[in-house]
Amino acid sequence: MTLLRHDNFPSRQVAPRHVDVWLPPDYDAGAARRYPVLYMHDGQNCFDPADAAFGVAWEAQRALERQIAARQARPAIIVGVWNRHMLRYPEYRPAKPFRYLSQPARELVTAGLGGMPFSDDYLAFLADELKPFIDDTYRTLPGRDDTFIMGSSMGGLISLYAVCEYPDVYGAAACLSTHWPAVEGVMAPYLRDRLPVPATHRLYFDRGTDALDALYAPLQAQIDLLVAAAGYQRGDNWASLVFPGAGHFETDWQRRVHIPLRFLLRATKELSADWAE
Repeated sequence: MTLLRHDNFPSRQVAPRHVDVWLPPDYDAGAARRYPVLYMHDGQNCFDPADAAFGVAWEAQRALERQIAARQARPAIIVGVWNRHMLRYPEYRPAKPFRYLSQPARELVTAGLGGMPFSDDYLAFLADELKPFIDDTYRTLPGRDDTFIMGSSMGGLISLYAVCEYPDVYGAAACLSTHWPAVEGVMAPYLRDRLPVPATHRLYFDRGTDALDALYAPLQAQIDLLVAAAGYQRGDNWASLVFPGAGHFETDWQRRVHIPLRFLLRATKELSADWAE
């Protein structure tokens, strides 16, 4: 396994943070092959339990290795972008949806949040600073159709926000246990205006039924109606799955990470009917 760390990756937009890069098993086998790239938030929780905030990692690389071996997912580079702990909420909470509030309401809400989120700066860091570095340093397929983004909870929110704000950069987003309460009342009108077109994009959502995930059913249902109205087709370019008994912790996401990985990196169109197995 090749896992490389770029310590304290510098940025003009956000505070420095570690960036981990996992290279697929055959990366060193040939200098000509290029690979799709998956960007993951909360990077310290992606690969190694020793780095993980709660001692449990998704071990996304192991899940993808199994999918590649079964020829059910394309070999890909995974980029784990670490969060900065106390900055996680303001960096991951979508900012532009709050503009749909009236000025007095926006001032009231943002005062409660401690100011406007700075997720736009975080997304600019990913798209304008980190991605060019990754594309220059590694053998990537840099186009939209081969660039994906994924996260859980607040990381699910910022993944959806990323594909809406940068539809020419990301071709698909996977949003696990999306923490809709952080943008309740403002995300729906934003998505009506900004969802990317289904002809060129794919969206994955899921949730459990326990712990924080127990709050998400009505909010996810509202989002699903918007996604369907925009023309997305379940089982093809859109998923919205429920995992009974699953909660809101790394263990839950570790158990099912192979499903969004297969959705994002499915090897052929023929897999569209069985990616959720």
